[in-house]
Amino acid sequence: MSTRRSLSWTLFTYIISEAVFSFVVAFLFFFIIFFVNQLLLMAQEILTKKVPFQQVALLVLYSLPQVIALSAPFASLVGTLMTIGRLTSDNEILVMLSSGLSYSNIFTPALAVGLLISLLSLIANDILLPAGTVQFYRLYRRILTSTPALELGANSVKRFKDTVIVTGEVNGNSITDVFILDRTSDGERRLIMAKDAELKDAGKEGLSLDLSEAFVQSSKELSRQDYDYASSGFLRYWVPQEDMIQAVSSIGPSQMSSTDVGREIKNKVVNLQGKLDERYNSVLIQALALEDSLRKGPKNEAWNRRAANFSNLVTETQAAAALKKDRSLHIYRVEYYKKFAIPFGALSLVFLGVPLGLLAKKSGQAVGFIFGLIIAVIYWTLLFGGQTMGLRLGYSPFWSMWLPDILAVAIGLCMSILRIRK
Repeated sequence: MSTRRSLSWTLFTYIISEAVFSFVVAFLFFFIIFFVNQLLLMAQEILTKKVPFQQVALLVLYSLPQVIALSAPFASLVGTLMTIGRLTSDNEILVMLSSGLSYSNIFTPALAVGLLISLLSLIANDILLPAGTVQFYRLYRRILTSTPALELGANSVKRFKDTVIVTGEVNGNSITDVFILDRTSDGERRLIMAKDAELKDAGKEGLSLDLSEAFVQSSKELSRQDYDYASSGFLRYWVPQEDMIQAVSSIGPSQMSSTDVGREIKNKVVNLQGKLDERYNSVLIQALALEDSLRKGPKNEAWNRRAANFSNLVTETQAAAALKKDRSLHIYRVEYYKKFAIPFGALSLVFLGVPLGLLAKKSGQAVGFIFGLIIAVIYWTLLFGGQTMGLRLGYSPFWSMWLPDILAVAIGLCMSILRIRK
């Protein structure tokens, strides 16, 4: 009759050390990939504008928390597969089971490492990322003060405070096919088109564009048929520095902490409910007006307004339905769940990594690394595919972000149960 033994501290720390070593190796691998993809390309773009290297290095430093948070789940999966795969291929798992240990004794150290990685990733994503973002924008504003040309690129659309600038090809400081939308000091809408423009750094004044062969049209807000137009061989257009700074100072939900995002969601829900109440009142008024016209019958003058009342009722109902689908609120909810789904993906992928690692026969670490990369690609596709469907198609924010983690845990538990029963 066999007896089950408890996991000794020595064996526990041995498995932990193996898992931590494999995690560090995998983490460095994914860190370099995301670092090159997200940071070096950005740094290279800024360096072409002759920004000092020290400031570029600080921008890269302030962007590291996002790279750390993204690297952790994939490193947890690959590290677990490498660890369990090596122990299995070297028959160490077989020795543990033969000595009276159970599969749960093997899961415990792996889950402990996964939980620790998830907590560290959560800290990086929820505390370090917002702090780094604040410092990033502060430094970027200082860079922008000295290098305004950084804001305009080739074939791009740039939005400032009340100005939108569309540019064509850029060669040095020369820009072709410039299109500008803004408002005048009188509140009129203005459109400016120019064949060529020269970008100039006006120092503290901001940014200036010397436009050649310019066409200008301005129209009043309420009366679009009342407009003025003019053409000029030369026109100088200014973008004030305060407008440029404001354009890069806005922080979205992805750069906020979960507490701040949760607070914004509550405020948006309250504001939305107030707007919906007003809209529902309008729907009720139109419904009562339609009912009144129908009840009075053809002999009453109100009967002739029934078609208009019905049309107004449909319009108000559709407006209420559109208002209820608040895109901004939906985006904040997706980002809120994402802040927890990605860090705790490190823990959920451990459930999948352990039973897969037990399947290794030989060359466990190499096989585990390869399988880990394949599963990481699938997990990444599910994660950001869910985010895309949540943002663009209006799918449930919770399921959009948590479904990959739930699938990883469910598949891992099923594989573990089948393994134990064998």
